Amino acid sequence: MTENIEHLILEQFRALRNQITALQTDMHNEFNDVKHRINRVESAIAGIRRDEAGTAEDIARQQATIDRLKDRLDRIERRLELIDDI
Repeated sequence: MTENIEHLILEQFRALRNQITALQTDMHNEFNDVKHRINRVESAIAGIRRDEAGTAEDIARQQATIDRLKDRLDRIERRLELIDDI
């Protein structure tokens, strides 16, 4: 009788160990998937930041061109005496 109980307890422990091992494997796989996804999100954010920096650079370059054109236009208007002094 005691042997039967010990055998049943050992079977339950083996079943629990197998369940724990399966859970550990599942958790390991899920963590790897989460790490991979986080890495992709971080890469995407870095790409967005590069794009934003490029856009800001383009805007600054365009503004500098507009400023130079405005200065040239002002000089032309002064030479042609098209500016009304107020």
